[in-house]
Amino acid sequence: MGYRVAVVGATGNVGREVLNILAERKFPADDVVALASSKSIGIEISYGDKVLKVKDLEHFDFSGTDFAIMSAGGSVSKDWAPRIAAAGAIVIDNSSYWRYHSDVPLIVPEVNGHVLERWLADPKRNNIIANPNCSTAQLVVALKPLHDAATIKRVVVSTYQSVSGAGKAGVDELWGQTKGIFVNDQPTPAKFPKQIAFNVIPHIDVFMEDGYTKEEWKVLAETKKILDPKIKVSCTAVRVPVFVGHSEAVNIEFDKPISADEARDILREAPGISVIDKREAGGYATPVESVGEYDTFVSRIREDVTVENGLAMWVVSDNLRKGAALNTVQIAEALIERGLEARKAA
Repeated sequence: MGYRVAVVGATGNVGREVLNILAERKFPADDVVALASSKSIGIEISYGDKVLKVKDLEHFDFSGTDFAIMSAGGSVSKDWAPRIAAAGAIVIDNSSYWRYHSDVPLIVPEVNGHVLERWLADPKRNNIIANPNCSTAQLVVALKPLHDAATIKRVVVSTYQSVSGAGKAGVDELWGQTKGIFVNDQPTPAKFPKQIAFNVIPHIDVFMEDGYTKEEWKVLAETKKILDPKIKVSCTAVRVPVFVGHSEAVNIEFDKPISADEARDILREAPGISVIDKREAGGYATPVESVGEYDTFVSRIREDVTVENGLAMWVVSDNLRKGAALNTVQIAEALIERGLEARKAA
């Protein structure tokens, strides 16, 4: 018997990508339901070679649902995740709302999938699992095998985040401003605080009292929760005029010696990673190559001579996939691998 999956927020960029990935990976689902708000009822969305009609979240009966993959924003997740979980479904939430709750696991399967074994065995679990921030997901996938080998003390990361991380409105704004500039229209920022076309903006999410933005704080807090609370993390998050694909310049300080060659060999054997690292023009990954791919790409691996046991590297991933939709599906797959059985529909 296959699983019953509900995709909440199915009309958004990430929701549509969840449906694509469920089909691509041949997820063992007997029934997949697309859910959104009442204004989207009846919209048709592709799921493999099928077409699903969007149903109303407000009136959907979650009895017998195994997984609810949510990508409808924090306010919807706050209200609906506990209700869906109480009906017996496992909620895998892509918003930031549940990530920092101590009783909610924050999971990247290649990094801390083992946490799910203990969670499944806990009769008091609340049935909610959180998906990390897009920038965090690709970062910890690259850090984990290196941490296991040489113990990371400190990470300094600068992100170069695509506009799709801000949703459809971000994509539309870059597209509209780019076209407008070529006909001498003055760009008018709406989704972003400044012009995004042909520009970069060192500001994502709200500013906090210490001068960091909420996006930067997320990378810090989530890396600690997923990987190791002892690691010191500093982040500068930058929005760039790229449609899809987040990039990161990562500087790492280790407790133990590790060479660039050793790191390269370790990363080549690690799950979810492709190493593209030729020291020549074009011998590295960029966001364009990451689009539509499952893996996180690591390039420009080199030793940092300014600190003892230091490395620098370049990390690229499709933010709509590993940074969001793919990781949620992988969490569901990891639960199945660990023995979660399908429930009988009521």
